[in-house]
Amino acid sequence: MIEKLETLRRIEEVGVVAVVRAENAEKAEKISKACIEGGIPAIEVTFTVPGADKVISSLKEKFAKEELIVGAGTVLDSETARIAILAGAQYIVSPGFDLETAKLCNRYQIPYMPGCMTITEMIRAMEAGADIIKVFPGSAFGPSFVKDVKAPLPQAPIMPTGGVSLENVDQWIKNGCIAVGVGGKLTAGAATGDYESISEIANQFVAKVKEARSK
Repeated sequence: MIEKLETLRRIEEVGVVAVVRAENAEKAEKISKACIEGGIPAIEVTFTVPGADKVISSLKEKFAKEELIVGAGTVLDSETARIAILAGAQYIVSPGFDLETAKLCNRYQIPYMPGCMTITEMIRAMEAGADIIKVFPGSAFGPSFVKDVKAPLPQAPIMPTGGVSLENVDQWIKNGCIAVGVGGKLTAGAATGDYESISEIANQFVAKVKEARSK
């Protein structure tokens, strides 16, 4: 299978992408490890992390291909996307849509997930070859928004980030999301060094997604 399709398949299969933000590379790696141990192999290392490209490279060295699907987040431009891809990023996530980033990702057959808020943005992103539409910030809308979007755009593959919690993740999935992105609600334990709690919450998110899909 083409690697790009395999990456997308694996992300959709687990249904949860862990958004990793941290003040340093060491903490970012610890958060990532805790998420993987909790059953979330899809790790999005944001470029707000100092040395994010090195974190991506390090994770690729430490974890087997079967254990990890690593991507880069908060990618604002094609230059950053290229740095991330050279470091080993398997997908690129942006808070907004950028045409040059879309072109670069298409060129190298790397999935691109731009942040969109409106139907117009979503259509534009899909026309440019975006693989997953990241509804961002999800907290501004809530799960019902996805249902409304899917009426005129049933073909839109949607993944919300921001505003996703253990309490509402089932609603996001039931309303048509192929996956969810989770940051602070998953990784809060890192602030006190409680990485075990991250693994436990990761496990709960995966279970809730699976349960929502089975109903």
